Amino acid sequence: MNHAIFLSGGTGKRSESDIPKQYVRTGGHMMATYALKPLLECKYIDDVYIVASDEWTKEITEDAEKAGLNVKKIKGFAMPGVNRQASILSGMKTILRDLSKKEDIEAVSDKDTVLVHDAARPFLDVKLLNDCYGAISGHDGVMPVIPMKDTVYLSENGKTVSKLLDRQKIYAGQAPELFKYKKYYEANVILLPDKIFSINGASEPAIIAGMDIAMISGKEENFKVTTSSDLERFQQLKEDKQ
Repeated sequence: MNHAIFLSGGTGKRSESDIPKQYVRTGGHMMATYALKPLLECKYIDDVYIVASDEWTKEITEDAEKAGLNVKKIKGFAMPGVNRQASILSGMKTILRDLSKKEDIEAVSDKDTVLVHDAARPFLDVKLLNDCYGAISGHDGVMPVIPMKDTVYLSENGKTVSKLLDRQKIYAGQAPELFKYKKYYEANVILLPDKIFSINGASEPAIIAGMDIAMISGKEENFKVTTSSDLERFQQLKEDKQ
């Protein structure tokens, strides 16, 4: 089976919004609904588990229904963790509990996958999801990437340039990220109890564990809404499409 974890538990402090940015409404729906839509429409995804605090679970489902989405594909909710990676593990454990009642990793097969996407990336499309699933054969995971356009430098002290990096070898990773479930789960569990809190990207545990992660072409429009200017950009783009 192909499971998906939808991360919607962030507080969005850097966006300077009164509520978490993923719940800001533009064009009739919440940002989270736009990001969730392609997961519910993708033919490869069997079920979706949403990581969100209890106060938002009902509103997420209701807004998805109002948008005409297939909410039956949403099989459960998981509580957010202390950081993003802990939230991913929370989602994976919730899936295992639903499958086995005791978080048994043997409830999934070696072929089963888990896809991770963020509510703060509202411009994902089904084609990119299809590209992820189309590229996983022969690999342990798949990550969309964007080549660096600017000249890239390394600074050891954050104040002066230490050296120039070869930008042809530097890529910016995006979500969604797709992994073989068993290997990825084990790569996260081994980071407990403390190391998991220093992880910044979903593919980082996989790379630390030596998993083979394929890269595919990401999309510039699949940007993450992080700052207040990102939020304004999201709102403007959605309003322009109305």
